[in-house]
This record gives sequence, structure tokens and C-alpha cells, in this order.
Amino acid sequence: MTLLKRLGLRLPILQAPMAGAQDEELALAITAAGGLGGLPAGMLSLEALEQALICIADQGPVNVNFFCHDNPPEQPERLARWRERLKPFHQEMGIEPPPPSDAPTRRPFDADACALVEEHTPAVVSFHFGVPEAALLQRVKASGALVLSTATTLEEALWLQQRGVDAIIVQGLEAGGHRGHFLNHDLSQQSSTMGLLSQVVESVSLPVIAAGGIADPQAVSEALERGAQAVQVGTAFLCCPEATTRAVHRRALLEPDAPTEITNVFTGRPARGIVNRAMRELGPLDPDIPDFPLAAADLSELRACAESRCLPDFSPLWAGTNRQSCREVPAEEQLLWLADVI
Repeated sequence: MTLLKRLGLRLPILQAPMAGAQDEELALAITAAGGLGGLPAGMLSLEALEQALICIADQGPVNVNFFCHDNPPEQPERLARWRERLKPFHQEMGIEPPPPSDAPTRRPFDADACALVEEHTPAVVSFHFGVPEAALLQRVKASGALVLSTATTLEEALWLQQRGVDAIIVQGLEAGGHRGHFLNHDLSQQSSTMGLLSQVVESVSLPVIAAGGIADPQAVSEALERGAQAVQVGTAFLCCPEATTRAVHRRALLEPDAPTEITNVFTGRPARGIVNRAMRELGPLDPDIPDFPLAAADLSELRACAESRCLPDFSPLWAGTNRQSCREVPAEEQLLWLADVI
């Protein structure tokens, strides 16, 4: 049975879960229009996660996405150096830095989150940065959820197949947001979406979903012709009114010539975004930045202050390389256009 038939989808398009830029509204709009909506759970408290799962219940299939990173060890020296590097910016903006904290801003999938999945039984559960430990993964599968995870290399795709996922999301170098890599953090090992898609389709027996730089009907069609059963699209939905994308982010997205780069400045883990002041002056990549997700908290006050002045200087402006098709239209209209049915 194909992926679309198993999920009852009319259109071969999944909406990428985008933490910090959406909630249930965008996910449900995509599902109602015939695609598969995506709900990011990596930044939700358990209470917020339960409310989100209640909201999407009986509304059609939705993909609930979790992170599978390991919380980093304590690193007070790196955090102290990071705060010292940010001090001149706080002084320039005339604000106090946030109180020192090593509390992570993103939580990995754990037994508590798994219990909520078992209770509310979403149709699809996906993971970024690998998969959880075997016992948790089996509990998710036993709940009836279709399990997806992201691969950025052929090696990762084969590893995921061996671990028992139901389908693989192939994330190419063009994709916006965090790299899903987990076996090899060498960015030079990543390849283009279409090149990696062809490799993976030839090498695995599972359904494959293409992601990265797919933002127009031509790219959707090409991915399907190369063997993908569906595509996953994120950037093209960020300007839809159902998204919660911040104003400075929306403006940047609508400037299609602004360059993107991969940076670890905002969270401590490589992610693709539109180049801004923080990336130019602090990165884009620096091995001394605290490990994911510890770097984010110390930027919070700078980000809030700059955004209050309509400045994108310290905001993560996540975006893929193809922003030509970012449009301020309802999610349903954008989805149908991408699927080439309007």
C-alpha cells in the first residue's frame, strides 16, 4: 500500500513541522485541504503538547514531530564565553542579558511524551535527529502511528530502515531549518535533494519523501518522477496567514534575493536561514558555540528587543534556498498550487 493510500491523502504533499513558526492552525489547514499537516512538538511543554494533541484529534491525519537529540553535558566555560561574546550587543541595545541558564529550550522525545502519544494516538509521528531508543520507538509503533524520520545521507537512510521506521524523509542540502543529521555531523557529506533522493530510492525498500528546496510545482513533479511517494514542504508555507511566522521573518522571506547560509549561531546546531547580523558577526559556523540547544536562551532578550524595533538582527530566519514562491495566500491555495491542481 502506498503512503498516500495508507494515510488517505488526496495530495502527495506533507507540510514540514516548523517549530517557532506555526501551531495546530497551519497543520489542520493543510490536512483539511488534502495534504498531511505537520505539528512541531520539540519546543512544547508536556501540557502544551497534550492540548495540541487534543486540538488535532478527529481532524484527519496530522504528523506530530519530535526531536531525538541527547541533552548536552554541562559546559559552564563555553556558556560563559558565549555570554561574554554577546555582552557588547546587549550594551549596544541598552538592555540587560537574561539571567544565566543552562536549561535546554528544546526537549527530546522521552517516556512522558511517548505516554501522550499512546493516549492520543496521532496518525503519524516523525522524528528529527534519528529515532528514540528501541523501547520507545516500539511503543510509538504499537500505538498505530506511522513512523517517519529524516535522513541526510544514504548511510542514515539505511540505518533508519534497519531500526524499523515506516518511511524516510530525505532532507537535501537546500532545506531550511535544522539539519536532520545524526550519524555524521560533517556538513560536506550532505548532497542536493534530488541527488540524495535518487540514491536512497535505489537502496531502500521503504517509501521515500523528498524534502529541501521543493517550493514550486515543477520541483514537486521532479521529486515524484525520481521515485518519491510524496514531498515535504516548509518554506513555501511560512508566509501563509495560518502560520505564526514573526513579522521580521515574513519580510525577509519575501525578499527572494537575500542569501541563505547554514549556521549554528542560534541554537548550537547547524540550520539553514537567511543571512542576518548575528550570522555575519558571530558565525555563521563556530565550534565554540554551546551545544544544541543551549545557545538559544542567551539570545532571547536580543532577539525580542531587535524585533520590537522591526530588526531581524538576532532572529533565526529559517528558510530553504528556494523562496521565490513564498506567497501571502491561504495555506489551502498554496497547497493546491504546489500540487498543480489549480
